Amino acid sequence: MEIAAIVFVILLIVVAAIAFIVLKKAVKMAFRAAIVALILIIAAVGGVSLWWFGASGTSDKPPSNIKKSR
Repeated sequence: MEIAAIVFVILLIVVAAIAFIVLKKAVKMAFRAAIVALILIIAAVGGVSLWWFGASGTSDKPPSNIKKSR
């Protein structure tokens, strides 16, 4: 699940960079920086939550022994 968190963060960093470049001529610097900061905050929170909840999904309990009858 750590890979999913890393991919999510990298994907949103790329989206933030593209948004920064696309909005270069359309929006003033403060709004552009705010939009990019918002995207990066979402990336950080999403990545940490994926990592946290993905890591807590594994249990230390060994698998139960299932006896098959033939």
